[in-house]
Amino acid sequence: MQGFAPRMGRRYAKGRNFDRGAGAHRDVSTLSPYLRRRLVLEREAVATALGAHGHAGAEKFIQEVIWRGYFKGWLEHRPGIWQSYRDGLCRDLERMEDDRRLRREVASAEAGETGLACFDAWARELVETGYLHNHARMWFASIWIFTFGLPWRLGADFFLRHLLDGDPASNTLGWRWVAGLHTRGKPYVARAGNIATYTDGRFTPRPIELAQDVTGLEGEEPEGLPPVMPLRVPRAPDTGVPSVLLLTEEDCCPEDFAPDRFDLRGVAMLAGSHLRSVRPVAEHVARFETAALADTAARGGWQAEEMRAGVPGDLATWAERCGARQIVTPYVPVGPLRDWLIEAQAGQVARGIVLAEWQRDWDRAIWPHATAGFFKVKKRIPGVLSEVGLF
Repeated sequence: MQGFAPRMGRRYAKGRNFDRGAGAHRDVSTLSPYLRRRLVLEREAVATALGAHGHAGAEKFIQEVIWRGYFKGWLEHRPGIWQSYRDGLCRDLERMEDDRRLRREVASAEAGETGLACFDAWARELVETGYLHNHARMWFASIWIFTFGLPWRLGADFFLRHLLDGDPASNTLGWRWVAGLHTRGKPYVARAGNIATYTDGRFTPRPIELAQDVTGLEGEEPEGLPPVMPLRVPRAPDTGVPSVLLLTEEDCCPEDFAPDRFDLRGVAMLAGSHLRSVRPVAEHVARFETAALADTAARGGWQAEEMRAGVPGDLATWAERCGARQIVTPYVPVGPLRDWLIEAQAGQVARGIVLAEWQRDWDRAIWPHATAGFFKVKKRIPGVLSEVGLF
């Protein structure tokens, strides 16, 4: 982050849309795997940009950081969208099992063997490095959906299984946005000229190779978007209760909440990246999660047990074995790990154990406004920064 600080201003605004290829992403920070797990905090990144460039100079960088919070808040307000994605993915996978042609086409796309040079290069970069430039993600998703006619959820699943920064909200809603489901009726169209310009001519697809007349997929959801739901209010931790600390990749900076003031009877590192999909998740994703959790435990000075999110009842069994009546953890947003924790609740209730969560001011400042398009949040950025003490 400190190394990228000099480029968080006008250089970022001018160059952020250029995809220069693996190993050459010099005008974007590539901090997303760390921001996603809060090994680097959004507040820290914004404060660094403000310190180096001021609000006007860092405006675009700040907006892009806040996009992540917007997507998370939007999904918190509409958790049914996540469940709809998971259910639809199961149907798509079942269809793929029965449809040999679809299975072959998806395999070719994931292997980067379609014959479309730009798409194939992005597929290989994703699988090999766990990263794709944001502009490339948009082009890739558009080509997957509209040029190749593949189910969008299978593409979203491909991303989530391989991206080091794979986030249920950003990934699901990003694919929905390209498909014309998020901002309904406004799909994102990959254009040959745009690709040539913003890859510096590395790729020059012919217009005929890409879908031209694109219709969004909003017909798949004729009922429209679900209504905005109130934000979930987590149970606040109680310092007077024997507790265990649960470390997850959702927030690898629990020291901010001073957990040592609790009566801690144990600490566990919960591996949950395999929950992203019923299909195999890339090994580099699991390795990154393992290293992030180990780093978190080391910074806290905790001797942490290793735990894998398998049988949900194991969580309550571990807490009971430690003599705890409360499991404390940073807030776990909508996504596969939240689904698993919901399944684990029955075992906790049976043993008289509660799950309590810390929630960050950053999320509380952004999420209430994330009910419609990003513009509503964008207008409130000065107020959000003021609320978290940055402006």
